[in-house]
Amino acid sequence: MGGETTGSGGAWFRARIDHFLYSGEKKHVVAGIAIFGAIFGVPWYLMTRALSHAQDLEPSDYVSVDI
Repeated sequence: MGGETTGSGGAWFRARIDHFLYSGEKKHVVAGIAIFGAIFGVPWYLMTRALSHAQDLEPSDYVSVDI
């Protein structure tokens, strides 16, 4: 019947991924750019936010050594 796989379901998934990667359709390109931006943008944003917060602190605020 239609839609049933006889071996592994991975072949269908691989075909869909190849279609999205190599089709060049505008919506696929935009989705790829969004995914790429999220993968690199979120850590960059969190890192710069933490660095700006660290610059506002005095060295004695974040280095605490009790002897």
